[in-house]
Amino acid sequence: MKYLVFTPEMKLADVIHVNYKLLLILPRFGISLGFGDKTVRECCTEQGIRPDFFVMACHLYTFDDYIPAKDEIIREMVDDLIRYLKHSHSYYLENPVAAIREQFHQIALQSDPAHSKILHRFFEEYKNELINHFRYEEEVVFPYIRKVANREEADSYKIDMFEENHSNIEEKLNDLKNIVIKYLPEKTAGTERIRLLFDIFQLEEDVNRHTLIENRVLIPLVHKLEKGHGRKQNV
Repeated sequence: MKYLVFTPEMKLADVIHVNYKLLLILPRFGISLGFGDKTVRECCTEQGIRPDFFVMACHLYTFDDYIPAKDEIIREMVDDLIRYLKHSHSYYLENPVAAIREQFHQIALQSDPAHSKILHRFFEEYKNELINHFRYEEEVVFPYIRKVANREEADSYKIDMFEENHSNIEEKLNDLKNIVIKYLPEKTAGTERIRLLFDIFQLEEDVNRHTLIENRVLIPLVHKLEKGHGRKQNV
């Protein structure tokens, strides 16, 4: 009960005042600033979004240990969930990742060739890991979920395979942070490095929240759908 902070009847502006970081997820729901005194329900209805899913996402982005109740995770959330995750993928690649890439480029220009090469290699490895992770979800996982939700025949894939192959994209991001913190020469633009680190930490936190939605909403939802579809799960 302590997590019932956000409700569909709250004004969306009040939601943002509770946790300003929720500004980052509004575009992924198609919601723009300028909504006046409209409630969460009103803003979600305008975008064709289930208010209960929006509220669930707000709780997941605000509380580290929030876990939705099983009866709150329902089949009707599938379309909203997939759309949200796909919009998140686009957001990461087009905004924070692109901005961080440019920051790395500017710092690399001030570094010696050896450090410049290391920066470039580690960032490209992380970006490619992220792209592959998103592509796998969009080309394999999401189509499978839609089939199961629609009670269509699917291949031998099961959501347990997604759990087993869930890429650890956090590890490479941690490597990037350590390079910037520990190993770049002191003469390398201090202010720029601090700004870059803040952006990397922000991206890391956001991606971790993205993973929470997958682990605490997507996977339990698909397990429920598979069970209703008569598909066996790994024990």
